[in-house]
Amino acid sequence: MIPIELYPAFKQTHIALAGVSVLLFTARGAGVLAGGHWPMTPWLRGASVAIDTLLLGAGVSMWAMLSLHPTRDRWLGAKLILIVLYIVLGSLALKRAPSRAAKAVAFAAALACIGTIAAIALTHDAGVLGRIFVPTH
Repeated sequence: MIPIELYPAFKQTHIALAGVSVLLFTARGAGVLAGGHWPMTPWLRGASVAIDTLLLGAGVSMWAMLSLHPTRDRWLGAKLILIVLYIVLGSLALKRAPSRAAKAVAFAAALACIGTIAAIALTHDAGVLGRIFVPTH
């Protein structure tokens, strides 16, 4: 178990990694839409994976430190579902969508997910999403 005294350090690390991850995704997505090949170079893809793995590790660590549960703490449940949606949309935006227009739609939707995730993280309130994504028993 990670001591709760380390929570502030994990939180700051999580915030910093989230910022770097979003900046990198935004740059890569814009590059793909502009027709560039550099966004899909192995070192950038690897950097994204490494940053996102550390981001996930910091998030899970805070989750454990605070004894959160995604069905009880609906904001967390909604955020986790949106993260999965963001990953799928990001994959479509960067690589898998069949056309540039589809990539643009997926990119815009992924950015909307990021904005919603950030708002939920700041407020710990998922609003209606908490009731839709994580229904009560």
